Amino acid sequence: MHGFPITALRSVELSTPDLPGSVDFYTRIWGLQVVAEQAGKVFLGATGDDFHVLELKAGDRSELRKATFRAASEDHLATLLARCIDRGCTVVRDIGPADAPSGGLRCVIREPRGSTLEFVHGDRRKTSAAVPNQVQRLAHVNINTPDPDGLAAFYRDVLGFQITDRSRMMAFLRCNDDHHAVVLAEAPVDGLNHIAFLMPDLESVMRGSGRVVDGGCPIGWGVGRHGPGDNVFAYFVDPHGVVVEYTAEVLQVDDSYRFRGPDEWTWPPGRTDHWGIAPPKSEVCKKAQLAIGFAG
Repeated sequence: MHGFPITALRSVELSTPDLPGSVDFYTRIWGLQVVAEQAGKVFLGATGDDFHVLELKAGDRSELRKATFRAASEDHLATLLARCIDRGCTVVRDIGPADAPSGGLRCVIREPRGSTLEFVHGDRRKTSAAVPNQVQRLAHVNINTPDPDGLAAFYRDVLGFQITDRSRMMAFLRCNDDHHAVVLAEAPVDGLNHIAFLMPDLESVMRGSGRVVDGGCPIGWGVGRHGPGDNVFAYFVDPHGVVVEYTAEVLQVDDSYRFRGPDEWTWPPGRTDHWGIAPPKSEVCKKAQLAIGFAG
């Protein structure tokens, strides 16, 4: 079995121009729960064992402030930091006690394309319980970049991810048995493409999507089933322009999984998913997927 120095995508942090409005959306409509408030941030949890999966902080605009990954051990934390320094990353915070109420040790770097990455170990966990129609944890973060192969090499060679598949526009990388925890999308700008939240099953994706639609937020793309990863999806644009996805049934893989490239990931004309029923992505969703930058 492949040994990964990073074992999971734990959480993401967003800035928002309307903190109360974003908290309302992600609790009342999206289905997360406020688990802590500290230093101007609101921490939101799901039903899995991560203390929190989303941090929200007031800002002038919606931006991706950081993505947080869990390191396999304290030694791996030190190794990750050393590798990042060797690759020319900026050290934002050295190894030390984490600021978040989830605790543990952390270090924070900014990789060469500009996104901020946090690595944690020994953070606080809680009892996990799968609840129908509610988010369990994060599934993946999708990052825009003009150079997906170059950034994929960074995730592979420096952070220890494994590349599972490469479609024409996207590279898929894993750090555990999930087919992917990070997706790198070819785009003219660096930034956030979307954040995917894992639901317990297909039924929960459908019922959760109905709740979001009832809350006044239309489906931007889906419901459908992706090619790489074979996961069910439904995309939405939150009230402040961030694209979020409900997903379920992510393909589980091991070292025997066979990588497939762009020539194998093709669709018949007019089809955008495995099932062939998902309508084309909305223009609002397309624009939003290119509109969220990295916080400086």
